[in-house]
Parts: sequence; structure tokens; C-alpha cells
Amino acid sequence: MRIIDTIPHPSMSIQILIWNNKYIVKFEAGPMEQHFKFPLEDIPSLEYLKTIINSEFIEKVRQRFNDMYKQLMDINFGKPKQ
Repeated sequence: MRIIDTIPHPSMSIQILIWNNKYIVKFEAGPMEQHFKFPLEDIPSLEYLKTIINSEFIEKVRQRFNDMYKQLMDINFGKPKQ
């Protein structure tokens, strides 16, 4: 797996990797990660992929991170509730 680009964002890390004939877009925020895989044959170029990962796409990822974080808080990161 090799990082080929990054997309700047103020609250999360966004990396574009290439591996096993796929572009992998990796989002990281705190203890959470989301990955999206795109077959190389479906994406004509890195620039095209970056048009797919637009502000609307990123906002949906951010919202999903918020839901994931709430779920982690609900289980108290696996610790017994007192």
C-alpha cells in the first residue's frame, strides 16, 4: 500500500492510497477510520477521483464520524459504566 496524495482538511486526515488495483481513500478522525475503495478501471485518473471526493462527500463522512463518536461515547470506549 502506498500513499499517492492527500486532501487537506481542518478536522480529519484524508489520504489517497493505491493498492491491489484500487484507489483507497482513507479518512481518519481521532480513534476512527473510514475507507472507500475504487477499482482503478472505474476511475480514469487521480484528478477525477479527487472530483468525486468533493465537499459534499467529505461532509457526509464527517457526519458519519460524528455518529461513530456518539456510539463510542455510549459504550464508554468499552469500559464498564459506573
